[in-house]
Amino acid sequence: MPGIIGKKIGMTSIYSAEGKALPCTMIEAGPCVVTQVKTQDRDGYDAVQLGFGSKKEKNTPNALKGHFKKAKTEPKADLVEFKNFSDLNLGDVVNVDIFEEGEYVDVVGTSKGKGFQGVVKRHNFGGVGQATHGQHNRLRAPGSIGAASYPAKVFKGMKMAGQMGNARVKASNLQVLKVLAEKNIIVVKGSVPGANGSTLTIVK
Repeated sequence: MPGIIGKKIGMTSIYSAEGKALPCTMIEAGPCVVTQVKTQDRDGYDAVQLGFGSKKEKNTPNALKGHFKKAKTEPKADLVEFKNFSDLNLGDVVNVDIFEEGEYVDVVGTSKGKGFQGVVKRHNFGGVGQATHGQHNRLRAPGSIGAASYPAKVFKGMKMAGQMGNARVKASNLQVLKVLAEKNIIVVKGSVPGANGSTLTIVK
């Protein structure tokens, strides 16, 4: 199985064999139920859909109730599809033991939303003290953003103030430090996107 769905528990630190403190993130990964199996013949591609977390039946649409009934499982809160994989059967359970200590994984999640932010915070402009870009009397302002006579417009993609965070982010090549199979917990080195309690996808 190439991946699993999980929930971010929080950050901590553990000590390596050399006595060095390593920052790490604890993730509750699985158990996940196979809610759909897609094949090349029927759907045009191979994939496995996993469900994670519980959801009240009264809050589940009728179409999804039938979808989960086929897999003989209760309604799930999160559904994620893993492409190019169809070796599992409907209703199978995927646990955290698909990972091994020492291997590297990618973790995908939604970053924390930080609202509308200026250029200093959002794009690391110099601002106060450095004044590498901006206006002489307002050190946190963006400064000039376009020419007047030509091209007489502001190009798309300029680094300006705007919505920051709340975006899909992938943290690549994080080492698996520990796998606690009895508690469905995986510990990866470093930080992962999202707030505590947010849903993550862990991919080999």
